[in-house]
Amino acid sequence: MSPLQQRLEEHRMSSSLQENAAEAVETDDTPTPTLTPNPNPDSASASENVPESIAGLQEYYCNLCLENSKKINPYILHVFQEVDEDIKKGLEKRITLNIAGNNRLIPVERVTDEDFGILSQILETCPYINGLDVRYNVLSDAGAYYAANLLQTQRYLIYLNLMFNDIGPEGGELIAKALHKNTTLKYLRMTGNKIENKGGMFFASMLQINSSLEKLDLGDCDLGMQNVIAFATVLSQNQAIKGINLNRPILYGEQEESTVHLGHMLKENQWLVELHICKHGIKNCGMQKLCDALYLNRSLRYLDISCNKITRDGMEYLADVLKSNITLEVLDLSFNRIENAGANCLSETLTSHNRSLKVLSVVSNNIEGEGLVALSQSVKTNPTLSNIYIWGNKFDEATCVAYSDLIQMGHLKPNNTDVEPYVVDGHVYLAEVCNGLKKHYYWTPTHRDANSPSSSADFAVLFQ
Repeated sequence: MSPLQQRLEEHRMSSSLQENAAEAVETDDTPTPTLTPNPNPDSASASENVPESIAGLQEYYCNLCLENSKKINPYILHVFQEVDEDIKKGLEKRITLNIAGNNRLIPVERVTDEDFGILSQILETCPYINGLDVRYNVLSDAGAYYAANLLQTQRYLIYLNLMFNDIGPEGGELIAKALHKNTTLKYLRMTGNKIENKGGMFFASMLQINSSLEKLDLGDCDLGMQNVIAFATVLSQNQAIKGINLNRPILYGEQEESTVHLGHMLKENQWLVELHICKHGIKNCGMQKLCDALYLNRSLRYLDISCNKITRDGMEYLADVLKSNITLEVLDLSFNRIENAGANCLSETLTSHNRSLKVLSVVSNNIEGEGLVALSQSVKTNPTLSNIYIWGNKFDEATCVAYSDLIQMGHLKPNNTDVEPYVVDGHVYLAEVCNGLKKHYYWTPTHRDANSPSSSADFAVLFQ
């Protein structure tokens, strides 16, 4: 039995005794941070803290668990084993620790606040780990404390994914304030953590100070109208943020106030590349305000206005903008109601005028055969439009034949659409395939890489 295996066996026995004793002890429902972070990460180099052997990070993790009398998480141990193997192969540059709680390929024990406390101590001494993905775990505000401390002490982390944990307004405040002095983090995902209006205001204030963060995801965070106004105001001046997600705020009323402020921001901001405003209740009047701003904006390349209330009248405003706009490359109109008339408006512009749009999603827009065939003609005649997603509309035989011909003739690559033709009894039909924009944004597949280019076409286009 190796020394590491002996330590693991000893720790299992120790943990079992501790769990039996803990059954008779009452504990508070709110976890309190009990680990003491390394106050001086410069006191020892990474080479002194992390062994270079194959068991390096595994052994370091086990030792810390033993020292702090914490249970070893087998999922974290497995991830460290993979990292150690990469280090042995000389692949230690730019490692992202993927400890996502929704991994469906291997058994998962979700990361707790105590687990994250141990993890943060390890990351403080690992300069080659610059990304951390702990989405879909059970981190609370106590876990946010460790995340905030990590952002203040680890000078190599550029990507942090905390998506869909249990972080609330207080945890959001800790993380936002930690970013006041952080100069390395480029991309932060807080999606699905209910930081609410209070936490959102701390992030808006942070953007007035932080000049290094480039992408911020605050979708599904229960932000309020006050937050939308604050972000629109701050982004009118912030030149660092290149992408922001403000999906599904909690809005009241039907006045489309959010589009007024976001439209004003787009007129002033000439640095923003990516904007997600899904589920803002945008109707045709709001669409007109956004389009007025797009006439003046020369930086936005990706616009997500899916899951709103846009109809064919809104498409007339958008089609007119696309005749002169030369920067927009990805347009997500999924889950609106543009119907045939709206599809025809887009088709006319994309066929005769626009040569900048590369990706178009019109999934579930109540479009019938006429509109879908018109869009297929745009793909055929427009050499720039390379990706189109149409599932969830009303396919007739003409539609099936049109898209089958596009694929067979090479005008549309199979990986660049969400349908695949098949023939039964001499008739062509279309089946859905797992391609699209942000197809694996909320979930992970059981059969392939969730980050494949075909299932994240927006990133494949923007960062190619």
